[in-house]
Amino acid sequence: MKQLLIPHIGPPEVLRVTTGSDPMPTAGTVRIRVHAAGLNFSDLLARQGLYPDAPPLPAVVGYEVGGVIDAVAPDVTAFRVGDRVMAMTRFGGQSSSVVVPQTLLFPLPQGWSFAEGAAFPVVYLTAYHMLVRVAAAQRGETLVVHAAAGGVGLAVAEIGRVLGLRVIGLASAAKHGVLREYGVEPLDGRDPHWDGAVRELAPKGVDIVLDPLGGESLKRGYRLLAPVGRLITYGASGLSTGTRRNFVRVVWNVMHFPRFGPLSLMDRNVSVAGVNVGHLWNHAELLRPQMEALVLLARDGKVRPRVGREFAVEDAAAAHRYMHERRNIGKVVLTFA
Repeated sequence: MKQLLIPHIGPPEVLRVTTGSDPMPTAGTVRIRVHAAGLNFSDLLARQGLYPDAPPLPAVVGYEVGGVIDAVAPDVTAFRVGDRVMAMTRFGGQSSSVVVPQTLLFPLPQGWSFAEGAAFPVVYLTAYHMLVRVAAAQRGETLVVHAAAGGVGLAVAEIGRVLGLRVIGLASAAKHGVLREYGVEPLDGRDPHWDGAVRELAPKGVDIVLDPLGGESLKRGYRLLAPVGRLITYGASGLSTGTRRNFVRVVWNVMHFPRFGPLSLMDRNVSVAGVNVGHLWNHAELLRPQMEALVLLARDGKVRPRVGREFAVEDAAAAHRYMHERRNIGKVVLTFA
């Protein structure tokens, strides 16, 4: 099998494609011949040494795949060899062959490509969990999402449409046309006064702010909340400002993360929550019902991931650079021949 290895901290060029023996399924698992693997910003942070959840380097990361089952354990009856599936992986997903517990495995919706399957689990589960489970979003509410043209951002737009939400999306001006296709009201995410622009669209405040950046933007998002508003932080991509780790920038960003006191939260009647789906990987009883609900939405044609670009695994360094430059619209995936 092929695997994308992060041998040590460094720029995208440190990535290496290695080969090894295919793993064998154990009790309750299946083996998938991977055709496509999702690429997330956390993978870039892991390469930079900025992702505390990443396994020790050298390591193979990756949270999601799309492919075909080519082996099953004797006790697995819900899936069989030849099934087209998508799956969630807690690292190791950027491999041409992976073994996955059947609890983290789902049928690939009819007509979907393997790339779409690999583009679905992490971003849609993150979006759904934030909106439905954490924010308990109500029809007619207004939300703001940063990086609105990325994988999670577009998933938020689609799920928001299902829930009847008004979505204001922050992204670079070149991506605004795509956001309008999704029913999003776009604003320039690079505008240093983006929060003022949001206030013009929502003078009474917003009900939900979804922030994957961290740092100063959390303070601004908090100030935008209407009564009983919810601020949800689900990343710290602002720690990465280039392809190499910049300790000065990292420290500066960390110092600007706000601290929310219980008294101020009570006074304003607002909530602050954090989401890291990776930390819920062992809670199948929590995640699986949400994924099953998403699969039903996919089967009904209400949600479908947008694959912005596919890169062969041998071109993974270019894929990392592409995302560092914030050029992607939708999801970036790695493909295995």
